[in-house]
Parts: sequence; structure tokens; C-alpha cells
Amino acid sequence: MIRILAPLPLLPLPLLLSVPALGQEAPAPDAAAEPTSDAIVVTATRTPIAADRVAASVTVLDKAAIDRAQDLSVADLLVRTPGVTLSRNGGYGTATSLRIRGAETDQTVVVIDGVKLNDPSATGGGYNFANLLVGDASRIEVLRGAQSILWGSQAIGGVVNVVTPLPEGPLEGSFDVEAGSRDTVSARAALGGRTGPLAWRIGGQSFVTDGISAVAPDFGGRERDGYHNRSLQGRALLDLATGVSAEVRGYYSTGRVEIDGFAGDSLDYSDNREFVGYAGLNVALLDGRLRNRFGYGYTDTDRDSYAREPVRTKTFDAAGRNRRFEYQGSFAIATGWDAVFGVENERSRFRSVSPTGGVDEPARGKAELTGFYGQVNGTLVDGLTLTGGVRHDDHNRYGGKTLLAGGAVWALPTGTLLRASYSEGFKAPSLYQLFSEYGNQALDPERAKSWEAGVEQRLLDGALTLGATYFERRTRDQIDYISCTSTADPLCVTPGTETARWGYYDNIARAFARGVEASAAARLGSRVLLDGNYSWIEAENRSGDANDGNWLARRPRHAANASATYTLPQGPSLGVALRWAGKSFDDLANRTRLDDYTLVDLRGELPLSDAVRLFARVENLFDEDYATANRYNTLGRSVYAGFRGRF
Repeated sequence: MIRILAPLPLLPLPLLLSVPALGQEAPAPDAAAEPTSDAIVVTATRTPIAADRVAASVTVLDKAAIDRAQDLSVADLLVRTPGVTLSRNGGYGTATSLRIRGAETDQTVVVIDGVKLNDPSATGGGYNFANLLVGDASRIEVLRGAQSILWGSQAIGGVVNVVTPLPEGPLEGSFDVEAGSRDTVSARAALGGRTGPLAWRIGGQSFVTDGISAVAPDFGGRERDGYHNRSLQGRALLDLATGVSAEVRGYYSTGRVEIDGFAGDSLDYSDNREFVGYAGLNVALLDGRLRNRFGYGYTDTDRDSYAREPVRTKTFDAAGRNRRFEYQGSFAIATGWDAVFGVENERSRFRSVSPTGGVDEPARGKAELTGFYGQVNGTLVDGLTLTGGVRHDDHNRYGGKTLLAGGAVWALPTGTLLRASYSEGFKAPSLYQLFSEYGNQALDPERAKSWEAGVEQRLLDGALTLGATYFERRTRDQIDYISCTSTADPLCVTPGTETARWGYYDNIARAFARGVEASAAARLGSRVLLDGNYSWIEAENRSGDANDGNWLARRPRHAANASATYTLPQGPSLGVALRWAGKSFDDLANRTRLDDYTLVDLRGELPLSDAVRLFARVENLFDEDYATANRYNTLGRSVYAGFRGRF
């Protein structure tokens, strides 16, 4: 299913306040709000809103869809959705890159319970999906297209929002336990409840596998590279008075993955630790017509790599921190008209060093970004909703930048939805690109402009839904790594020294992407559920150099997914899922080709009681040999089985 959003010029605030609200309440200004149904999305406007009033493309995965897919990692779930492609440097736990509509992986914003999670010490300042397991997620939304109006720097490709639940009853819980191929074991449990003014939930997960060789057998990979991950997350909401509540949220993950070197098998390994924390105060005024959220978010990522031979030696050490103060408000202007607005201040810093690479002193850097944004969403006439927004960011190195967005969605009586939107995005250079041993402090921000138009048709009282969207995006000043072949280039010398370096970052690239995303979903009675999607994404280098016109690396132009689930009268279900990806290239020169591949998965569930189910699946049923990144291995046929409980 495809959901959708977009933005339009903001009306002056005095005018907004002068319009009668007719008793309307404003939506909760929180991307971690729990919507009441799949017909509501929250990522698009950072508030709960009906999908029929959203003008940009959004895919919603609710708890039922997450359970039905049985995937362990968020990345494996998302690659089944339109416009999303995936590359992974080996098995579970290895570097995992998710690309939305052909954008760079670091041009995607990842949000966990409303808190942006990115790593300032990463090369592009983005997020590595390797350690993000499904865990206690109750809902995952994928917002596609440039979305910097509400989500700020980095949201050129799109936004992934992972939301965990808040309980409604006195005591609620869930658990999943499964085991399978390569001594893989995953165990997850969560418990929570609502008593008087307090609602709380806490959950944890442990995952371990012997894994596969990170390097493919054709390149010398023989020994298995194992991985383990443990995570803990929780939320608590306390009502302090009528219209006033306080909330805390947290997520912690620690993982270790064994890795291989350029020469093949090795005993090297990497540790990764992630922490996300949030504390907020929610205040409703004017009988709920004006809702306010004051929040503080903190993210902390530590990454270390070690070689075990000839003795244990640290080969890499990096740490990234984000501190984020934010205010977000929502105002009910009138029936069918809402505004969301806010201010954010983000302070990030990083440290990075490669002790065995001849560098002793860590590279350090910091940056501060303050953003102001506002967006109005209103129904102009029955069925026609317009959205418009503006954002101004002030970066301590690059000054001010103003962005605009606008769109419309028209719901016709025939069950037809017409959508169109225009949006702008920008991404400031990462701290690593500025201050590391390969840094260039003369870099400019990356800029993007995108537009899309789509149609969705609902037939047979909603039992059949068909949709298609066309999009284009142009990116300028994209930052790429430049290898140094001589010191004739002044940037091939470390600034302030006479020391030669391997390379540096520069604004050399322009990229163009266009494509079509098509989807279909059908429910045949109460027994059969069918869905599928197809994406054609043409992502090209437009830099005017020797690689001009080439495909961007690791981005197949064609990808498709399909699934079918049949539920027997007594409750057991059987399903099959298919994923196909066309050919791609591993390098900018398009000399190294990655062949197309098809993966088939089988899955089934057997209810043991109203609360407990037995489930099993076979992934890569036909043991397809394929690659998403050159030299790196992929999982062959895998069999898993376990129990799931919901109470």
C-alpha cells in the first residue's frame, strides 16, 4: 500500500489565529504518536493525519504486516517497499546501505520514536542499518522524496520512522523466540501497562548467529563471520494535569560483528554501540486547539574495530554525538485546516582516528544547526487538500538556507486519489567530510529539488487498490571522495602540513534520478491477501566528467516485490514472497556488473491459542547465488522457526 504528503506558502500567523476553529482539536505534534488506524500516517506532517490528505509518497507497515513478513531486520522489511534498494557487505551485522529513490544512503533520515538517529562520525553522517532489528516496532513508515521542510538537513532521499507502542490496557505484553540456520537465535520480549496517569512499556532483544563469510567464496572467503546484537528500548508517558504530560523514551543497542579484510578471511571484528534518549513536555492550550511539545533528544554512537593478529590491536575508533533541543506546535485553524510549526537546535560533534594507519591524533569537529519551519495542511473544497511549507536553517559554517515545498491531493467520489508535490532538500557536509584526515573545509552543502505526481484507485469497496507515482530529483554539489594519484593537486596534501594523503572530499558530482513506483494490493474475502510493487529508478551521474551518464553504483534500475498469503478456516496461514532486482553496477565507471537475481521466501503460521502462534519460514528457497556489493557474500537458503505471543 502506498500512502502520501507535501507542502504550500504559509499564511501569516495573525490570519491563522483569526479563523474560527469550530471546536476542532489540533493533532498531536509528534512523529511518535500512535495513529488509530492504517488510514492515518504521522511521518508526512510529524502529526497524525489521514492518508487521503497527504500529497507525498508514504508506505505504512503496521504490526500485522511486520509479523506477517517475519523479517528480523528493519532493512529487510523496507527493501520490500516501493522505491527502496539495499546493499550489504556480507551477512547480518555488516555495513548495510538503504537507498530511497536512488539517493545516497546518507541522504535518508532515520527516526526512532520521533528522535532523529544519525552518526556524525560516519563518512556521510548517515545511519548504518546493520544493527537496527525489528524489535518492538509496532509501526514503520517510509516517506519518499526530498523532505527537508519538516525533517531538516539530510532528508533528500526520504525518511524512515520506527515507532514503538504505548499500551492501552492495564497490562500488555508480547514475545518472539526463533532459531534456525547457522545457529541463529533471536529472542524478544516486551511488557507494559497503563495505570491511572502512567503508561509505560519496556522491551529487549537478543540476536546471535554464526553467520557467513563476509567476503564471498569466489574471493577467498571461507570462515564464518559471526554477529551478535542486544538491544533495550522503552517509553513512558505521565499525565501531570489536564492537557499536560511528560514523556521519556530510550533505545540502546550493542553489537559485535566479525569482518574480513581486503585480502579475504581475517579474525578482525567491529563493535558498535548506539544510544537514543528523549525527554519531553506536552502542553495543550485553548481547549486542545493549540498543542505544544518541548523536547530534548540525545544520540550517541561509538564504533571500534580490532585486529586479532598478531596481537589484539585497535584499528579504528570513532564516536559521534548529537544534542537536539526542539519545540513543535500544532494549531487547529478551522475544520479541515491545521498548521504545524517549530524550531530545532542541533549540536553535533565527532571524533575519529585510525591508530594503525599512521595517524595518532584523532580528528575532531563540531557543528551547530538551527532550523525554523512551518507547514499548513488544509481542505480547500470537499476532497481537495493543499499543503505548503517553508523552512529556514542557519548553519554555523554555511549561514542561512531557505527551502519551500508544496502539493495537493484530490480525493474523488470514484475512489480515485490524485497527488502531486514539489519539495526541496539540502544536506550540510558531514563532520567527517569536513574535519577527518580526508576532510575539506571548503565544501558546500548538497542541494536537491524534486517533484512527483501520482494516482491511486480503490475498487470493490477498498478490497482492491492500485497506485502509480512518477518522480524526478536533481541533486547539485554532491560530495564524493577523490583519490590522490600525486601531490600536484594541493588538496592531496593534508592542510597545514606537507604530508601527502590518500584522497579528499569535494563537491564534484551532480545526479539526476527519475522513476516510476507502482503498487497493487487485493483482499479476496477473508482468506487471501495479495500485494506487489514495481520500481523503475533511473539514477545517473550528471557531473560532466568521464562518468557522465553512468548508473550510480549499486542501484538497480528495476526491482519488484510480490507476496500472497492464504489463511485457512481454522486460522493457519501460508504465504510466499518474491523479490527481484535487476542488474546494477558496483562502481562509478560501470565496469563491475552485479547480475540480476530473484529470491523466493516461504512462510507459515499455526495458532496454538488466541495469544500464541507457531511460525516458520524458508528464505532464499532456491539458494540463489547473488551479490548486492562486489566481493561480498550473501545469505543462501535459510530455515527458521519459532513462537510468537501477543497478550
